[in-house]
Amino acid sequence: QVQLVESGGGLVQAGGSLRLSCAASGRTFSSDGMGWFRQAPGKEREFVAAISPNGISTFYVDAVKGRFVISRDNAKNSVYLQMNSLKPEDTAVYYCAADADGNYRLPEFWAHWGQGTQVTVSS
Repeated sequence: QVQLVESGGGLVQAGGSLRLSCAASGRTFSSDGMGWFRQAPGKEREFVAAISPNGISTFYVDAVKGRFVISRDNAKNSVYLQMNSLKPEDTAVYYCAADADGNYRLPEFWAHWGQGTQVTVSS
């Protein structure tokens, strides 16, 4: 059974940093894209970042460009999200996703999801 497990969330002050990790098990995702989404209370789940299978290509929502960095380690079947210069509007539950088939910016095209990790940024 495929499992994605996120870790690294928490409470941080504005301007601070956090590093999210997502470890996959049950199958290897080295040939699949992986990504991060987030969902704030009362809002829809939104795309944050994605990375190609070989890690060469990365994609970001405009709101996090220059502040967040997505990376992966295929040997560890893991994907990471380094979040710098955090803002209160980054507060959300962050979800790891794997294996997109279609428009990677839309959550319905991703096959596997983690349970989410809470990120709270205080002002």
